[in-house]
Amino acid sequence: MKVVIIEDEPRAANRLEKLILEVEPSFTIVKKLESVKQAVAYFETQPQVDLIFSDIQLTDDLSFEIFKQIQISSPVIFTTAYDSYAINAFKANGIDYLLKPLSKEDVANAIQKFKTLTKPAAELNLSAIAELLASSNKQESVEYKTRFMVKVGQHIKSISINDVAAFYSKDKSNFLFTIDKRSYPIDQSLDQVAEVLNPETFFKISRSFIVRLNGISDIMAYSNSRLKLVIAGLENELIVVARERTKEFKAWLGE
Repeated sequence: MKVVIIEDEPRAANRLEKLILEVEPSFTIVKKLESVKQAVAYFETQPQVDLIFSDIQLTDDLSFEIFKQIQISSPVIFTTAYDSYAINAFKANGIDYLLKPLSKEDVANAIQKFKTLTKPAAELNLSAIAELLASSNKQESVEYKTRFMVKVGQHIKSISINDVAAFYSKDKSNFLFTIDKRSYPIDQSLDQVAEVLNPETFFKISRSFIVRLNGISDIMAYSNSRLKLVIAGLENELIVVARERTKEFKAWLGE
């Protein structure tokens, strides 16, 4: 089985590839694509693959645009941190809809659903179809990280997620920033952190910042139609929403 991954975060793409191959070693990941533009260009010249795993929010647009611009018959398993795109996903060849952070069990269940749907018709039975429909309608519960362990000198401190105002990268290091205006170094990358945060509360505005909704004290217009944020205690940092994430950020704010 030939598989294509469409994911704009390299770490997330690599992790998904690892999970897929752990579940189904016979699969081959033939390509990893990062944007709508790359995906359209690829599928214009390449034969159809057996299965596509695709994130929904890509750097240049929602992945649904790929299927509007080019005809693709391959089934798609969509992955996203949000549950508001389910209807559109199933209109775009979607056979499953996985909420991040992904687990090995999530990927295994989705691949099993793919195998069931692609069996010859003679092998399908009514009970299998009923089970498949039931699993599609099941509400998945997602557990997000509630505490982070940080080092303070020789000591270990546990910080509640309710006390975190932001996460950021600076000088090749990553930090957790609290509402009482203290920064603590963390071992995880921002990509790894983003995967375990509740997307209703936190938003990754750029490669350098993840912000908490109630941690933002001001939002201002910035150059090239971008937005500049102010977080109390980080006024000296330039906190700018990446241009390709501005539209999604505004939707997250409730525009």
